[in-house]
Amino acid sequence: MPSLTRRRWLRAALSLAAASTAAQGMQRRALVFPRDFGAHPDTRTEWWYVTGTLAAGTELRGFQITFFRSRTAVPAEHPSRFAARQLLFAHAAVSDLPQRRLRHDQRLARAGFGIAEAAEHDTAISLQGWRLKREGGSGPSRYRAIATSEIARFAFDLGFAATQPVLLQGDGGWSRKGPREEQASHYYSEAQLAVSGTLQLDGRALQVQGRAWLDHEWSETLMDPQAVGWDWIGMNLDDGSALMAFRLRRADRTVLWAGGTFRSAAGERRSFAADAVAMEPGRTWTSPGSRAAYPVEWRVVTPAGRFVVRALMDNQELDSRTSTGSIYWEGLSELLDERGRRVGLGYLEMTGYAGALRL
Repeated sequence: MPSLTRRRWLRAALSLAAASTAAQGMQRRALVFPRDFGAHPDTRTEWWYVTGTLAAGTELRGFQITFFRSRTAVPAEHPSRFAARQLLFAHAAVSDLPQRRLRHDQRLARAGFGIAEAAEHDTAISLQGWRLKREGGSGPSRYRAIATSEIARFAFDLGFAATQPVLLQGDGGWSRKGPREEQASHYYSEAQLAVSGTLQLDGRALQVQGRAWLDHEWSETLMDPQAVGWDWIGMNLDDGSALMAFRLRRADRTVLWAGGTFRSAAGERRSFAADAVAMEPGRTWTSPGSRAAYPVEWRVVTPAGRFVVRALMDNQELDSRTSTGSIYWEGLSELLDERGRRVGLGYLEMTGYAGALRL
């Protein structure tokens, strides 16, 4: 099938998914591992999202690889094996700080036929040669991520090893995303993952190491109709602690909902109420492509402390209109304390600035 025709067909399937609504939201329950490391095809939206730092000598770069799964409106009992019941998407990027360049690529396909698969028993996702797989059973996680892009001239083969227990977000893994109870997701993270592997840029292989953050989230009704996008940070602090904070915005930039979590290096966890988090935008950068203006510096106030988040490179905008249909900003950033000292590194994600986000 020609590429353009395939994209139109997949977009039509996505439109069907967007048009379908669930009379009842997803049922809240306790998460059970290793099963919940795997896919949840009965839910509408799901993603596995890995971001982190890669150091090669004195050079620092950022990376991300994300796999999305979307349930369409095609019924599960549809007799055709070609029916697109599930769609898979993937984004991969390298924030190449030495060259001041964002390298980015994307994939999409309907599930099945060995082209796109997401296992239910544990994390094992593949899409047109890109892969994310977990090992470790009920013990500490070990992941491997592989992605290659001829267009952006990068490739990586990275291993991630857990150094801390799974971090349940929200209330025991139930994370509210709006004023209504059903506007929530099941959500956990694996912070402070130790990274090692190989990164290739323009054919040159680099041995790298660093720290990563993994989010896995699935939902039936994630965003309130008033929400146009979100701002999110996931930060690995140098002392071993971890900070996550987010807010969802209305079209007028007022805050619809917020939340977050802090876990100390000793394992003490604090979950933030919606009214206890403030993310105040600072300096903005305007994309020459989309003309969207993104705040690339933030002041973040939480019960665990006050911080500044600052992008390490302004242009980290990803155009994913040929896969998930959105343009968003996602990039390597530093975390500063009130004295201006760097205390951690991680990722900042901003959606809905180049147009309202629709999952």
